[in-house]
Amino acid sequence: MLTLDKVYHASFQLKDVIRPTNMILAPNINPDCEVHLKTENLQVTGSFKVRGAAYKISQLSDEEKARGVIACSAGNHAQGVALAATKRGIPSLICLPDGAPISKVEATRKYGADICLVEGVYDDAYKRALELKEEKGYTFIHPFNDEDVIAGQGTIGLEILEQLPDVDVVIVPVGGGGLISGVAFAIKALNPNVKVYGVQASGAPSMLRSVADGQIERLDEVSTIADGIAVKEPGDLTFSICQKYVDGIVSVTDDEIAAAILALIEQQKLIAEGAGAVSVAAAMFNKIDLRGKKVCCLVSGGNIDVTILSRVIERGLLKSGRTCSLTIELLDKPGQLEGVARTIAKEGGNIISVHHERASEGSDINGCYLRLVLETRNFEHIAAIQNALTERGFLIKPF
Repeated sequence: MLTLDKVYHASFQLKDVIRPTNMILAPNINPDCEVHLKTENLQVTGSFKVRGAAYKISQLSDEEKARGVIACSAGNHAQGVALAATKRGIPSLICLPDGAPISKVEATRKYGADICLVEGVYDDAYKRALELKEEKGYTFIHPFNDEDVIAGQGTIGLEILEQLPDVDVVIVPVGGGGLISGVAFAIKALNPNVKVYGVQASGAPSMLRSVADGQIERLDEVSTIADGIAVKEPGDLTFSICQKYVDGIVSVTDDEIAAAILALIEQQKLIAEGAGAVSVAAAMFNKIDLRGKKVCCLVSGGNIDVTILSRVIERGLLKSGRTCSLTIELLDKPGQLEGVARTIAKEGGNIISVHHERASEGSDINGCYLRLVLETRNFEHIAAIQNALTERGFLIKPF
């Protein structure tokens, strides 16, 4: 049974494994409230997952340890299990989906685990891990649906209340529900007045739908840049705890997640993976009424693949109005391109890409298209540039 004593015991057991992560003020995330960030992206292994994994492994019997441990993960739980097992001299095997970021796979291997890549997503890796558990006799370390794992994650709730005792709202990423179950349980046990909200990616809303419909539901598929929370079905234990202790669950789009990752990089000099940034995205885009509140956004992990990061930054720039694409219909005659460039420069825009295309089917025989990518300040700046071009007689084509 999950108890507050168990969470405190986990906190004691983890003292030599984890680092207490900082709570930092983030004044520009949402001007309507006071946002603080709980930086679990700076945790050992780059994610909160090491807390639950390490506490679970510390509670195994000698017989269970001797059999070795097996786990399934999109990457962060894998690293937590690998590190915790290696510290105690326990062999570990991790099943990962074959689409997991290469950086997470290699980091898991470096922490001392053997790797089994499984075709599909997290749930397929989970199925394979259970099969190997039965075949080889491993001890299975569940990534979220386990009381010891949940108690380990709950230690974050203790730290939040210690670091920000007058917090009004805590926003937590949700995949299978282990993190928010532990955090919500600990916080509500100590201060029931604090609101705890979960956030899922709109392409993987398994817990959101399950709680809304009052029963566990399994998604046919998941699709999101937040691979760490791309879970088709929540656990029965985490579902029950969320029903009881969580005040609400919202969703954010991949574009909103990308914008949040970009904001964390620029404003806070922090790297967050997609799953870690969903809490910030919820605050940025007002998915929850936070006006006048003191808010803690839990940034749960920072293990983002650099190749994905470059694409995310590009999407984040678009979502926040920092870049835009324009297609302008011109007459193919001298001076047109200069006129467009001069107008944009006068408005403070910076042209970073130009594609000039002669007349195509359906356009005037003397016409051409100019496709531009611009660096801009925000959406108001984009509108000002478009208005200036229109006033000069240039025709901007809709996308």
